[in-house]
Amino acid sequence: MVKRKVAALEKVDADLSYEKEFCEQYSQYENQKEIFLQAPSTALESSVVSLHDLIDFISHVADCYPSQTKNFSHDLIDVLAVHHRELNAGLREKIVGSLVLLRRKKIIDSTINGFSLLSTLFPILVSTPSKSFRALLFQKILSDLRNSNANATNHKLNRTIQKVLHDLLTSDRASSKGIWAVKITRELWKRQIWTDSKAVEIMKEAALADNEKVIVGSVRFFLDGDKEREELEDESSDNEAMDLGRLKHQMSINKKNKKNAKTMDHAIAAVKKKERKKKLPQLLNFSALHLLHDPQGFAEELFRKHLQNAWSKLNLEQKLVVLQLVSRVVGLHKLTILSLYSYFLKYLTPRQPSVTSFLASLAQATHSLVPPDTLEPLVQRIANEFVSEAAAAEVASAGLNAIREICLRQPLAMNDTLLQDLVMYRKSKDKGVMMAAKGLLSLYREVGADMLKKRDRGKDAALGLRTGHRKGRRFGEEAPGEIEGLELLEKWKEEEGQRKRLQKGLPTEHGSGESADDEEEQDDTSGGWEVDEVDTDDSGGWINVESDREIDISDLDDGKPARKKTKPDTTDLQSGEDKENEGAEAEHTTQKISTLATSRILTPADLAKLQELRLSASINQHLPASQRKRAAQAAAAIRSRHADDPLTAAEIEGLASLSKKASKAEKIAKAKEGQEDRREHKSTGAVRKQKKEAQGKSTTNKEKARKKNFLMTLGKAKAKNKRSLVEKGRVLKAHVERSKRGGKRGN
Repeated sequence: MVKRKVAALEKVDADLSYEKEFCEQYSQYENQKEIFLQAPSTALESSVVSLHDLIDFISHVADCYPSQTKNFSHDLIDVLAVHHRELNAGLREKIVGSLVLLRRKKIIDSTINGFSLLSTLFPILVSTPSKSFRALLFQKILSDLRNSNANATNHKLNRTIQKVLHDLLTSDRASSKGIWAVKITRELWKRQIWTDSKAVEIMKEAALADNEKVIVGSVRFFLDGDKEREELEDESSDNEAMDLGRLKHQMSINKKNKKNAKTMDHAIAAVKKKERKKKLPQLLNFSALHLLHDPQGFAEELFRKHLQNAWSKLNLEQKLVVLQLVSRVVGLHKLTILSLYSYFLKYLTPRQPSVTSFLASLAQATHSLVPPDTLEPLVQRIANEFVSEAAAAEVASAGLNAIREICLRQPLAMNDTLLQDLVMYRKSKDKGVMMAAKGLLSLYREVGADMLKKRDRGKDAALGLRTGHRKGRRFGEEAPGEIEGLELLEKWKEEEGQRKRLQKGLPTEHGSGESADDEEEQDDTSGGWEVDEVDTDDSGGWINVESDREIDISDLDDGKPARKKTKPDTTDLQSGEDKENEGAEAEHTTQKISTLATSRILTPADLAKLQELRLSASINQHLPASQRKRAAQAAAAIRSRHADDPLTAAEIEGLASLSKKASKAEKIAKAKEGQEDRREHKSTGAVRKQKKEAQGKSTTNKEKARKKNFLMTLGKAKAKNKRSLVEKGRVLKAHVERSKRGGKRGN
């Protein structure tokens, strides 16, 4: 009886003919509820099932009878808040689902935008002992927050929830309840619902808590939260990809019905929505580390409380995660915590577990404002412990790589004697050690060539030191901001302008720094008017006069004898002219860079061309063709690495893998790594068939006949053999006519 009335009342609107039946069902619900609340833990199964069905029924039709069900949501909230520990699991989940349904129907008070639902579920989430019920509540809270922020950001609700989570963490720092604040904030950050500094402050308080799970969860948020957000965004963009051509092809072949037409309409709407989303301005998603309010105070408190404190409850693995966060904050914001570097000393031994992670953290914490006197003992310790003839090749290459990463951020941490000793390892027979030492040598050819011996400096570095273009960096000195390779772009623009002038039949001489684009703009602005130019001496330009060496000035008027002309020394003149030319070229280069950088706004097309010119002018173009692709891939990997990206232990161990002798299977696997793009050799028919299958197309009748079961073809073959000559002619004639009109269907 109840199920039939549920179906009827859900399909039609409220009417006077059903009001009496609904009142009977509602009074039955109230009676069942009173009986159940007398003994919730010992209630009969039949009464629980009856109450479950009545709650389900009333929650679905409550919007049709608002006056009769005005107390229904409050009754459910009271039952769930008081008896959630004793309730049956199925009934408990049904009450939560009914509350969410009432929230969607806006029956629960909407003046505070659904906070009555969240204020009911969140206290139960942090107090209930049931693991499955906690998972259900967590899911419902997240879905309600997502729905509240779906069309527009609900700032009032977000601020209220953020305050609740912040108070949960600060009220009792040793409680494990704070893990739910971490989970909710991390999930909403990943889905880009919370992207402001308030969410970062919640995780900052969680990182300074006293509970191990809360600390590790918040630290992982700072280290991996932005990566998770990017991965989720990439997955959503991949899921949105839809082949509209394939759907249209299927619609033209398959049977025409309303379902397929509706699917096609949804697909077209999804593609249009995606195109509109592409045209919208992209929002800037700042990293959580950039949104920290007081990074210096946060890093100092984190280091003092969890690392320096001897009574800290964290184990070595958890301390290492906290150390990675501290080092990233220090390196990113260029903070000064001198006690942090002395903390690393006791962990810089090859026998230390996870020593490469400690080396990576030390390199991350290094920046240009760290005093070299603080870093020099650390570099010396790494060199003494890791880099020696007695050390294993993997250990030596990891140590050299760590030293290179430290000196990349602070070149002044190295002294001359130690550098010359480490550079000598480039002659090592081990490939990993040799490449690590060469990496250190190439680094100091760029940033500190004066610290190397003359034979180790290389041609470019020696020439730069001689001309004064390469100078040693001083502590605290910041390089001026400029765009690398800008002179290449300016030269290309001049050549392109001259080429376009030649095409138009104009002379090639043109003002420096002006391109063909500027000419077109000038032609457009002239409006087609012809302007006559008058050549006069008063035009304000330069007047060409003869050189002083061609004018013979006599001193007869002064009464003095004329001086005897002396033949000038050609070598002195030539050297003087060379010096003048060098100075003029240097001034011209400087002027070119500054002119283009300050007189023009570079477009995306200019930046793309600049990248192409850099690559073409690099040394990779002079390599053999077999090595050029590999060098270009390595350069692209270096360029793609952002300054804010973390340094991992795998990058420290990267060259150490070359020192280990690989087995035959490992060599084959490594050889196949670069061959992923290479396609497997297939025939033309197989490639065509694969394309058809990818596009959702069917096979031809010949292919279907070829795959047909042999026993099914015996009858047709026997019938063909029994045909008379007249029948064979008739069949052949029908086949020819059918092929002329385009097959059986004529398409």
